[in-house]
This record gives sequence, C-alpha cells and structure tokens, in this order.
Amino acid sequence: MRGAGSKNSWALFLLILAGIVLGGFIGMLAQDTGALSWLNYGQTFGLDEPVVLDLGILVLTFGLSVRITIASIIGMVLAIIIYRFL
Repeated sequence: MRGAGSKNSWALFLLILAGIVLGGFIGMLAQDTGALSWLNYGQTFGLDEPVVLDLGILVLTFGLSVRITIASIIGMVLAIIIYRFL
C-alpha cells in the first residue's frame, strides 16, 4: 500500500516538469520579441558530441543536453506555487 506522500511527490515532479517545458516553449516564442527576448537568456550544458559505444553487432549512442532559461525557471517557480495552493 502506498502512502499519500509518494502520490504528492509525483504530482509535484510532473508539475515542475510541465512548468519547465512550458517555460522553455514561451522563451523560444519570445526570443524574437524585443521587449521579451530576455526570457530566452540561459545556459546550455551537457555533452557536445554524443558518446558512441560500438560493440560490433550493436552500436549504442548516448547524448544529453540541457538548456535552462529564465522562462523555464519562472515556469518552475509558478509550478511550485500552483502545487502549494492545490
């Protein structure tokens, strides 16, 4: 039997993830707008080139890149605020 805490933590995780995605989308839309272009300011980190593991009959390619923008941070904060009021 699962407790109520695990359900709430999953809801928080999903809300934060949705806030980051929606914030990133809004940042991409605002990048060409003069007054709102600052929303797309951010930093990208991760692997520049994917790591390839060639095992002869199987080739595995691993890669990860994360871009954090002002809009995604605002979306994450709004998601936490919404979670606390629910």
